[in-house]
Amino acid sequence: MSLIGSRPVLRLGVDVGGTNTDAVLLNISEGSQRGRVLASAKHLTTPDVTQGIQNAIQDVLNQVPDAPNIQAVSIGTTHFVNALVERNRARLDRVAVIRLCGPFTHGTPPFVGFPRDLRNLLEGPCFLVAGGLQIDGSEIASVDATEIESACAKIENQARFSAIHAVAIISVFAPIDFTIKQEEHVASIVRGKLPHLDVVCSKDVAHIGLLERENATILNASLLRYAKKTVAGFQKAARALHLRCPVFITSNDGTLLNCAQAAKLPIRTFSSGPTNSMRGAAFLASLESEVSKQSALVVDIGGTTTDIGMLLPSGFPRQAAAHHELCGVLLNFSMPHVTSIGLGGGSLVRHDSHTKRVTVGPDSVGHRITSEAHIFNGSTLTATDIAVASGRASVGDVSRVVDLDKSVVDGAQKAIKAMLQNTLDAMKTSAMDVPVYLVGGGSILAPDELEGVSRVHRFPHYDVANAVGAAIAQISGTVDSFEDVSSSPVSEVRKAVEAKAIARAVASGADPHRVAIVESEVIPIAYTTGRCRFYVKAAGDWSGNAIPDEIEDGDLDTSPVPSEDVGAPAPTMASDTVPADSSVLNSADDILSYKPKVTSNQWYISDVDLEWIADGCYVLGCGGGGSPLHTFLELREMVRAGDIIRVIDLAALAPDALVGWGGGMGSPEVSSERLLGNEYNEASADLWAFMGITKPDALCGLEIGGGNGMINMITAATKNYDIPIVDGDFMGRAYPTWHQTTVNVYDETGRGLNLLPSAISSGDGNVMIMTKAKKDTDVDTSLRAACVEMGTHVGAASRPLRAKDLGVCMIVNTVSLSWRIGRAIALARKQSNIGQIGQVIVDAVGGAKTAKVLFSGKITDVRRRLHKGHTIGEVVITALSSDEDTEDDPDKPKERFSGTLIIPFKNENLYAEHTTQDGRTTMLATVPDLISVLDAQNGSALGTPQYKYGLRVLVLGITAAPQWTDTQRGLELGGPGAFGFPNIQYTPLGVYCQPRSVIEEYAAARAV
Repeated sequence: MSLIGSRPVLRLGVDVGGTNTDAVLLNISEGSQRGRVLASAKHLTTPDVTQGIQNAIQDVLNQVPDAPNIQAVSIGTTHFVNALVERNRARLDRVAVIRLCGPFTHGTPPFVGFPRDLRNLLEGPCFLVAGGLQIDGSEIASVDATEIESACAKIENQARFSAIHAVAIISVFAPIDFTIKQEEHVASIVRGKLPHLDVVCSKDVAHIGLLERENATILNASLLRYAKKTVAGFQKAARALHLRCPVFITSNDGTLLNCAQAAKLPIRTFSSGPTNSMRGAAFLASLESEVSKQSALVVDIGGTTTDIGMLLPSGFPRQAAAHHELCGVLLNFSMPHVTSIGLGGGSLVRHDSHTKRVTVGPDSVGHRITSEAHIFNGSTLTATDIAVASGRASVGDVSRVVDLDKSVVDGAQKAIKAMLQNTLDAMKTSAMDVPVYLVGGGSILAPDELEGVSRVHRFPHYDVANAVGAAIAQISGTVDSFEDVSSSPVSEVRKAVEAKAIARAVASGADPHRVAIVESEVIPIAYTTGRCRFYVKAAGDWSGNAIPDEIEDGDLDTSPVPSEDVGAPAPTMASDTVPADSSVLNSADDILSYKPKVTSNQWYISDVDLEWIADGCYVLGCGGGGSPLHTFLELREMVRAGDIIRVIDLAALAPDALVGWGGGMGSPEVSSERLLGNEYNEASADLWAFMGITKPDALCGLEIGGGNGMINMITAATKNYDIPIVDGDFMGRAYPTWHQTTVNVYDETGRGLNLLPSAISSGDGNVMIMTKAKKDTDVDTSLRAACVEMGTHVGAASRPLRAKDLGVCMIVNTVSLSWRIGRAIALARKQSNIGQIGQVIVDAVGGAKTAKVLFSGKITDVRRRLHKGHTIGEVVITALSSDEDTEDDPDKPKERFSGTLIIPFKNENLYAEHTTQDGRTTMLATVPDLISVLDAQNGSALGTPQYKYGLRVLVLGITAAPQWTDTQRGLELGGPGAFGFPNIQYTPLGVYCQPRSVIEEYAAARAV
């Protein structure tokens, strides 16, 4: 059926919020009546969400009893995300997992990153089996059908006792597997052996990033039984209201799922509420003649919080970063980029009589506003009272707020304006002014003018924009793939991928004449040539043709739909229960009283130590080195399973003791999907065997910055070689190439003799040993070329060195340094002292003589490109104005900055140059000194790929170790000239302070 006809085409839109369930009946016909809201309703969201939906729809139908030709009902629901947030055992099932990975990823098993309570609730038997792909589409290993059948038998046996109702299947690089189709092959075997269980393939759920995609697949699988019953309930409710049209469910990206799709992919509805608000705002804006298609910020102000998101010119919301967190679990499926702040109509307003400061929120009276706010004869001063007192709104009894102190009213309005301006600016992608679309009942709080905003809009029906967004949701098709661009221009390959996305949208029910590309991105792959990642989404209006949206009878059982109350606890499998935390640090006092275990001058690493070391390593990465997250998760799993990791000081080794070293080499895109296997252990073992060494006496890190700062702990643990880690490394930071190591600094031959022989391993059978180089730079160049041929990520080990030769070249106590930095960040968070995080870290690394806060502000520009495998670019940071900055704690005033700071980077940050407001420039720091950019909101380090416009950041400088700064060769290898800046002269940031050994400090404390 065409959308164009003589009779109006109507769509019912429903959106379920935390407080209200909204519904609209919308005319979507072409012509002058398009967009007309025929009826709207707002009802309190009921404990039984389905009943609230039915109430809202009935209200709308009562207003237009003879409404003709209702084409469809579109529902945005919180059912499924609420089940996870509430950890509702009645609605969540235990999930078995089959991961196709070959020899890789075994250290980070399924559920490794889940919060303990959710892991105990959902974890079923897990199988890591043959299979998976490389980045070029070749097989890591073929699927072994016998192995899958054996896993099915074990799942069947456990399912009898432990309520397993679903199987999740995950293959390495499944999203690019269009020909071999390993996941589909395994799914067919599982369905044949276990026909009573639900089966979910990861490629149907999320994108590149194995652990995050697997997490999303598990969460989706855990909800399937509940999703089927809930969606069937929606259909039943529509039939009870005599609606014979299809029922759709709105998804996270503003498009529609038919009931069959929603029943199979409930995870795609998790963030549909904010998306519906943004899509509704875009549609209402399109009805205004003076508003053109453009990027805009949507501000949805409710009773307790304000959600802010960016609309693209396509009318769809900007998507969140590749990885995001929900319910404590890292995920990577499509979600709108939304920032929430504690500002709503019920937000509490407070006036400090001592400082005269007025604050708004974040706490709120919420739905109690009608009894507790001043204007409703209550005694609590709320943001809505301020709006009424200022004349911005006429709600309740105005006489109750006419005598409010003008300074309080003005101060509250100023606070509200600052809260909105700061968040809006952080959401922008450039310094240009953009329009703001206000939606939601709390929009009366917002001023008519905001800095950085071209115009503030309130469109008709703004209070039910979320339901409008549900009503106008479209059908989409998405392609996320790696493609060969070696023989065809990127533009031609992009067109071919876009055609695939359009075809998928049409196949899902979109009108072929109204489909358009709404997202199209090309992402180069580091360290590779001839391949790019393409992410393309097409969307268009539903064609109106009938679609199969009924849930198959076999998918439903006869048990009743679970009630909204939490049900009886699910049975727990003792073998799968995650042990309680060995060290739970819930407060600042817990952190201050925590002492690492140091016995006989050996530091035994705990899971708490690992977390702090990981945070510190990322700071010391100076923007590069890759995130330590996956390495940390593997190590934490090992420690919790009883493995022992020991750290010693260099002085504890005998002079002739051998110290092995190395790390990972290759593309972050590969290591995020094909997680660590045995490649570094294998490279080390083969190198040692080649040199006639059984094993060295200890290991140390190639670099302390990023993931390589922790990888040697895996090899050194009791489950592998059971040797200690030396508290030190050969960079003191992160650098992009192998020859930029302090062992090479002290090799005057320039031929990399301290680096060779070196071995690299692919982890699945390929090993190469390099014994000689013409010059030291050839070592990294040659190994990286082989790395690309071996899957674009390898383990790399270099020649073990004698302890007596490391006294000069090793930068000692850097594991201790990373621990102290991580501990300082954790303490600042627990003490609510993030505003002083820069100074906190400065104190932790040795004080003002060795480190300093170089700058703070917001990122206002980022430029990057890929060159010979390295990410090159620069970030511009602009100081915050007095209006943008948060107010100081009078007891802890912050340092103020002005002007701008430019930081060029080549994987790592290279220098920091300050420009004053009158144009004078000053070089504040250069390599080899450490320059780290931190998120000012939480103290976390930022890698260069995470730099984006609007982030509030601070820049930290730390003086480099003398191994880099005291010799000409050190500066040649690690200074500005090594990165193409020969005219920039290195000037020390301060005086190097050798970090204090954790072993020395806490061994002495135990002795006392």
